[in-house]
Amino acid sequence: MSNPSKKISVYPILGVNFVGTLGFSIVLPFLIFLVLRLGGNALIYGIMGATYSVFQLIGAPILGRWSDKFGRRKILLLSQAGTLFSWFIFMTALYLPLTSMFEVDSELLGQFTLTIPLLVLFLARAIDGITGGNVSVANAYLSDISTDENRNENFGKMSVAANLGFILGPAIAGLLGSYENGETLSVIVAIIISTVALLLIQFNLPESNPCSINVFNKTSVRKVFGQEHKDCFDQVNSEKISFSKILQLKGIPNILLIYFLTFLGFNLFYIAFPVYAVEVLKWELTDTGIYFAILGIAMATVQGPVLKKVSKLYKDTTLILWGSLILGISFLFLLNQGIIFIYISAVLLSIGNGIMWPSILSLLSRTAGEKYQGTIQGFAGSAGSIASIIGLVVGGILFNVLGSNIFILSSILILIIFIMSLRFVNFDKSKPVLQN
Repeated sequence: MSNPSKKISVYPILGVNFVGTLGFSIVLPFLIFLVLRLGGNALIYGIMGATYSVFQLIGAPILGRWSDKFGRRKILLLSQAGTLFSWFIFMTALYLPLTSMFEVDSELLGQFTLTIPLLVLFLARAIDGITGGNVSVANAYLSDISTDENRNENFGKMSVAANLGFILGPAIAGLLGSYENGETLSVIVAIIISTVALLLIQFNLPESNPCSINVFNKTSVRKVFGQEHKDCFDQVNSEKISFSKILQLKGIPNILLIYFLTFLGFNLFYIAFPVYAVEVLKWELTDTGIYFAILGIAMATVQGPVLKKVSKLYKDTTLILWGSLILGISFLFLLNQGIIFIYISAVLLSIGNGIMWPSILSLLSRTAGEKYQGTIQGFAGSAGSIASIIGLVVGGILFNVLGSNIFILSSILILIIFIMSLRFVNFDKSKPVLQN
């Protein structure tokens, strides 16, 4: 008997992912400028990113398990509401007086001043992080409505939606940055976009669970998040599964390690490149916005028509293999400060990540099976969060010591994935690795 959830259109969740990414990415180009203006440095910038990851580490497994039990849609609503609230806190930080708490001048940690506005920014990132399981739950939702035949293609579409957000977000930020109150305008746009995402989930995203029975309870606060479900999420997927049991499932530990290494390598790049662009390349906000916009365009191109074609010709594991090799090499071009080398790196990064990351998500989805999809996606999100914490905090320190040589470390981490992937090339694409 066919699963009705497989017949749900993929486009509503793609729209939610696009709008959510757009709201997030609009702040990326100016965040480093904001942190530096409020007294921080590369280390503070990294810790701020890690704050989100620390709280996501707590929240993602819980939200993933809840999505198995209560339904994806309600948890996506909860997560998006947290994001919207965090932007209001973020806005508050822009208007607080620059009151100093204490100053640090260290050879290892660098020089920075911890101010009240910085602390409020940390609070905003923490609130967003604790409800930040939307990516894992969205991946579980997409897995619910995908078949083995279109799974890689659908995750490619999801990545395209995200990258289209990354194209438009930095472009908007770069445009608004030319105005006197560009930072405020960008946050206002992020608030509007997050509100749109919340409305999309509420009114345009059906529950992916095929056997839900809607029971409207007027006295329940759950009606804020839509009709209450008494469905197979409660009946079938309510069993808790521990992390130790997750590690006993065939194929899962290796894929989680790949997930971890990918996030670690990328977060070293994520923390280092904006600081590198400002302090070494002497880029302005517009230059940074253009770079991220072009990177997003190239990524969307690869994860759209290119991935759609190659995913029909090659297995997920083969695409992970070659994608990781290209991605690892791309970071090495950043060692040269010439603009041509910077953009060669961007092209190779787009190709490598564009075919590797959707394939990792597809492989994880197939390996997890249906029973524990949300839970395993949540633990994968936790693996990514741990890697982000390490990468962002240590990366901020390492950049003060290594400078651009930190990109070599990113390259090594991704090339380890290439070596690991050599043992996966014989996986059968047509069958799940794990049978529940």
